[in-house]
Amino acid sequence: MMLSKKMAKALNGQINAEMYSAYMYLGMSAYAADKGYNGVAGWMGAQAKEEMGHAMKIYGFVQSRGAKVELDAIGKPPANYTSVLDVFKKTLKHEQHVTGLINKLFDAAKAEKDHATEIFLQWFVTEQVEEEESVTDILGKLEMAGNHPGAIYMIDRELGARATAGH
Repeated sequence: MMLSKKMAKALNGQINAEMYSAYMYLGMSAYAADKGYNGVAGWMGAQAKEEMGHAMKIYGFVQSRGAKVELDAIGKPPANYTSVLDVFKKTLKHEQHVTGLINKLFDAAKAEKDHATEIFLQWFVTEQVEEEESVTDILGKLEMAGNHPGAIYMIDRELGARATAGH
């Protein structure tokens, strides 16, 4: 069974959303690097790669279901942040937005009785739970650290381990 036009359009929209996420995290990585937070920069760079992977996963699925991939322009992400805490607050807000988009896609697949798409999207539902949990954990540490440079330095080092671990 091919994807319906409606489902193909919705999945193409999600490809764009995932590409925007990658672009946004790349911008956050640049901000962090400019401020000397190399660990945060690495973490955000790894996040950008992960989001690009999500886009490509959907891209491949759309093609495998006999539908056309139609790419749209990617919006310009914000470039200015007030702090690392601000970066992660905006990250959590963005991930919650993406969770909403994934949930709408899942509901649409369910309504169309498109079981293949529904099963495919289950991975993304689980992934979003992990994304929000990870960012919430980092936010908690940053809020606990307050304005203590030593504590922020330690969090930055810890976040840098993600980039070197290849996640």
